[in-house]
Amino acid sequence: MTLSPRMPDLAALEILLAVARTGSLSGAARDAGLTQQAVSSRLAALEAQTGVRLATRTPRGATLTPQGAVVVEWADRLLQLAAEVDAGLAALREDSRSTLRVSASLTVAEHLLPGWLVGLQADAARRGQTPIRVVLTATNSDHVVEQVQENTADLGFIEGPQVPRGLRSRVVGRDELVLVAPPGHRWANRKTPITAAELAATALVTREPGSGTRDSLTAALRAVLGDDVRQAPPVLELSTAAAVRAAVLAGAAPAVVSRLAVGDDLRSGRLRHVPVDGLRLDRDLRAIWTGPRVPPAGALRALLTHIMASSA
Repeated sequence: MTLSPRMPDLAALEILLAVARTGSLSGAARDAGLTQQAVSSRLAALEAQTGVRLATRTPRGATLTPQGAVVVEWADRLLQLAAEVDAGLAALREDSRSTLRVSASLTVAEHLLPGWLVGLQADAARRGQTPIRVVLTATNSDHVVEQVQENTADLGFIEGPQVPRGLRSRVVGRDELVLVAPPGHRWANRKTPITAAELAATALVTREPGSGTRDSLTAALRAVLGDDVRQAPPVLELSTAAAVRAAVLAGAAPAVVSRLAVGDDLRSGRLRHVPVDGLRLDRDLRAIWTGPRVPPAGALRALLTHIMASSA
């Protein structure tokens, strides 16, 4: 919808309302913090723009014409609505500064974000600022990308090998995937590393399709064995790293998981790390968002800045 050039702006309508309210140009000038001459000039400009005679000047003040009275009624409703929009926009700006919708891969959500958020709150407390409120969704990396693209998340954290097109991203950490097996498995006490081909041919416990961990393993195998490599169907497909870990502990099969998820198990001996010859299983952890390369001031930039400072 395109308005005509004769549609006045809100500031001009505020002057007209002030004239109607006070009944004089001098009174309107006092209300608006302007000179009487400035009010008179703006009222004349308003009449010229609209092509409507709005007020009659008299020695005792200013009287609205019948047309002016109608315009004042319309202007009052319009300015009330504009005030509601202005207040709503202010609330949205404040909300964007203090509330952040975050969608994160499970590895990041379970093992890294809690520490980042505690540190961010501590920084805010030291500065006497209101802490950022984070609304967190933990899901797989594919869903994180979808939520950021659809603007249901302000900031995402993913662990896959690909940088999503059309999104801004920044590496916020590194992670290592490890092949683990229970102590009773035939690989647990093997003297030599297994090969990438052996790993590809072995049925594993895996995460569901779309998981960054699963995609990273596939990308690593393809880098060594070629794009046409065929991986054995999984023994189990599970939706969380915790479920994968529990299945391995129960003896279902080995699994490739983040070292962050099984560090305690490896240190205690509940699980064994099985080396894989020639396979790179390290990966970047990325923050993703839409908009400018440097996010505007607010909750998103504050969290990113804190993460980068704490990992430096």
